[in-house]
Amino acid sequence: MTDYGVPTDPSGALAWSWASERLIRSRNYWVATVDPSGRPHATPVWGLWRSGKDGDDFWFGCAPSAYKARNLATNPHVTVAADDTIEVVSVDGIATMTEPSDAVITAYVAKYWPDDDPAAHVEFMRSHPMFRVMPRWAYGIIEREDEFSQRATRWRWT
Repeated sequence: MTDYGVPTDPSGALAWSWASERLIRSRNYWVATVDPSGRPHATPVWGLWRSGKDGDDFWFGCAPSAYKARNLATNPHVTVAADDTIEVVSVDGIATMTEPSDAVITAYVAKYWPDDDPAAHVEFMRSHPMFRVMPRWAYGIIEREDEFSQRATRWRWT
């Protein structure tokens, strides 16, 4: 982002832990997909960002007939963004419809229904498609005038 004055020296870059914290604590996320004609589609979802020794991934579910599910069936490229528009984290990756592990289901239910009996929520989640997004790159931007040009950061996964 050199046109905005972002330095090439990484000394002022945001740490990945900064981005990961925002992704983990976000309640709502934006998921952007592309339909077969190339038209973009963005929709809010609930989801689960995981970051740890085994790597990073994002999980979300939807109805099998959902526009985003149909789009991902033909083009797995996806962008996921946390709900904060000041301290922005946006992740580009590849989504795959995948059976979630018990650990994913347990963490998802604990995040969204911490005071409920988990059984009904587990059953519901197991009855709908779940997508696992493997990140390829991410962007972190602080949308404050005094920080934007000094802190914008990009991360890459191999």
